[in-house]
Amino acid sequence: MNNFLVDTKKLVYRWIKYRLVRPEPPPSPFRFTGPAVVVGSAPVSHCPAGMDDSFSVITVNGSQSITSQWGIEVPDITMMMFNQIEGTTHNAREVRRVLSGRRTRALFVLLWRKNERERLERGLASFNYRYDHLYIVDRYERMALLDKVAGLRSLEIDAESKCSNGVNAVLFALYHGAPAVIITGINPNSSGHAYNDAGLSRLHVRMDTIILRRLLEAGRPIYTADPEVARETGIPLWNAALTETLPAKAAPATDI
Repeated sequence: MNNFLVDTKKLVYRWIKYRLVRPEPPPSPFRFTGPAVVVGSAPVSHCPAGMDDSFSVITVNGSQSITSQWGIEVPDITMMMFNQIEGTTHNAREVRRVLSGRRTRALFVLLWRKNERERLERGLASFNYRYDHLYIVDRYERMALLDKVAGLRSLEIDAESKCSNGVNAVLFALYHGAPAVIITGINPNSSGHAYNDAGLSRLHVRMDTIILRRLLEAGRPIYTADPEVARETGIPLWNAALTETLPAKAAPATDI
């Protein structure tokens, strides 16, 4: 009963605040003028066919360890959950380990307190992770991203009502005009992470599946570079020839 009352209070508070604040999705320092590749941390991933300098790369948490194997040392954007900075879980420690000494062009830290930016900067410096731009994304900006791109409103009461950081990255790229979004290392049906052997289960399977299906039904240009994911989910498999069907080929993400 107590949990029900707490959840109800949260729901009412967040709904009222969302309606009053009318937040916008997080901004981007770049224009997406070519395909965006969103790289998750599932154990299996593939570099998209035909990938070249016109593609932009978005990594999630520790998946920069994957793109470095493709020869991409500095992704355009990295999305990182707040608990990766100071967390003591095995996964958080592994994320810091694989990101130690690396850099990204733009870092988005989700759900960190906006009034604790200096603490965030110290935390990132503790494992020597560098960036050109640093953004803190609060809950309501994340809710707005889902609302404006997928037409869904989630008050994020529990894990089942939230989407993964990888799907948030997909929504972000679509919102900011990417002509195509190619996912790899993102499989709602998988468990574990490419950068550790803990085999941790995924918490957002249901919501990720709902959102991806909704985006596909709306005709959004979403593809996967992973054949197994294409077979299991119905997401079209990316191939190099698809590049020719997109708007005029241009430079990768460029500063605004």
